[in-house]
Amino acid sequence: MRALQIAATGMSAQQMRVEVISNNLSNMSTTGYNARRAEFADLHYQQMTRAGTVNAADGTVLPTGVQLGLGVRPSSVTVQLEQGALSATGGDLDIAIEGAGYLEVTLPSGQTAYTRDGALKRSGEGVIVTSEGFAVSPEIVIPSDARSVSINADGEVYAYFAEATEAQLLGQFTMAGFTNPKGLEAMGSNLFLETEASGPALQSTPGQDGLGTMRQGYLEDSSVDPVREITDLIEAQRGYELNSKVISAADQMLAATSQVR
Repeated sequence: MRALQIAATGMSAQQMRVEVISNNLSNMSTTGYNARRAEFADLHYQQMTRAGTVNAADGTVLPTGVQLGLGVRPSSVTVQLEQGALSATGGDLDIAIEGAGYLEVTLPSGQTAYTRDGALKRSGEGVIVTSEGFAVSPEIVIPSDARSVSINADGEVYAYFAEATEAQLLGQFTMAGFTNPKGLEAMGSNLFLETEASGPALQSTPGQDGLGTMRQGYLEDSSVDPVREITDLIEAQRGYELNSKVISAADQMLAATSQVR
């Protein structure tokens, strides 16, 4: 009774789809989060009778064969790259990226990670860091006596001091782009790692080489669409129920078979 195993793969697939939707909905308010989508592919087929098989002595061949599918399998969970809406915060170190690109972050291990979460902070030493305390690369230090900080669209960071009329340039943010950003490995905390699938990081300044620009005082909202997620959730729930009914029907058929005398 292959229907039991086939329906079981269908239930497992719909369960995974619900898990992905659940993760999207839980990250509705996560800065710079992009929704994920579960994608599936059919399993291999059992060839009971191959198409094109000779069926008669005169060379007549079967136009179609008998191919029994054995269910479904998850093929990938891919990121839907969409620009989130920008929300005004007024924070001096809040940065939204308008367009493609990622900020570079240096982890304690020395490894480079990438993020679109521009909710930056200042450490006790004045270094610009992420909310998790990881330094943004290149390292920019804000003097303790700086009255305010200004960041332009090109990522240049200026500090204003009480005794000076002109701003002092502290440094400039760089950004990284990827040939296939969907191939980045998510590691949590809004951080991504470079992989062979993503290709090497292409470093440049904001607004150059196809990268986006920066907007101070804004943060990028999550791109999750709650209406679409709820619709997909209902569809996944119905698919799960239908597959469970197939299992119930197959079980009844097996019970009828066992009762034959």
